[in-house]
Amino acid sequence: MPADKGLGFIHNINLSWLDAAAESCLRNGDMQSIRNDLDQFLKHDLKGDVSRRKTIDVLVGIWYKTASVDQNLHNQALAFYPAIQFKERIWLHYGLALLYYPFFRQATAIVGQFARTGEPVTRQAVKNRLAAELGHLGSLNRAAERVMASLTDWGLLTATERTQYEPKLQTTLSSNLDLEAWLLACALIAHHAEQLPFPDLIRLPELFPFKFTVTIDMLRRNKKFDIQKQGMWDMVSFVP
Repeated sequence: MPADKGLGFIHNINLSWLDAAAESCLRNGDMQSIRNDLDQFLKHDLKGDVSRRKTIDVLVGIWYKTASVDQNLHNQALAFYPAIQFKERIWLHYGLALLYYPFFRQATAIVGQFARTGEPVTRQAVKNRLAAELGHLGSLNRAAERVMASLTDWGLLTATERTQYEPKLQTTLSSNLDLEAWLLACALIAHHAEQLPFPDLIRLPELFPFKFTVTIDMLRRNKKFDIQKQGMWDMVSFVP
């Protein structure tokens, strides 16, 4: 994984581009072929060679390089993609982005925190919170804006004013419990917590758009999770 991937999410990423990246990964096994596919696909939307190349970098990070984070979860995403409903693909795109881009997780967690406390979600508020956590990095403001623009394109934020947004809290649904469990596994790895109480896991702020119906008993039957009782809590950990 690249050393700068934490702030690597520095371009608007449209949902249709993510679909194109997923479909290219299903057709091709090597990164250069995927990059060539995406270069052709994006030429209509992005005329500049540099902008197109950097956008492809992000797409390849999400749909190809996540195999370096967890090969099994990446393989499962490729298996899910052609089998699930069109509207459910956002679960895959989002989970892989969480896995590969720590900055994406941090930015979406801040949006989720604001959403759950009722605080206004503005670009400046998100930037200020990120700066408090990460320091005033040179590309932070731009990266924060790109994440929020992407979430808006994905239908997870709605722009209500020029700089204010309405988060779509728990409005993204799936009828596939295995897909729900897959996203929880992505979030648990991305969160860098060895284990979390089940209620905290399904309410992680970075998962603010998603409504989970999977139960703790269902996770017990999933080989990717280990459930241990600690006092009154069912603690969930990921099994590599």
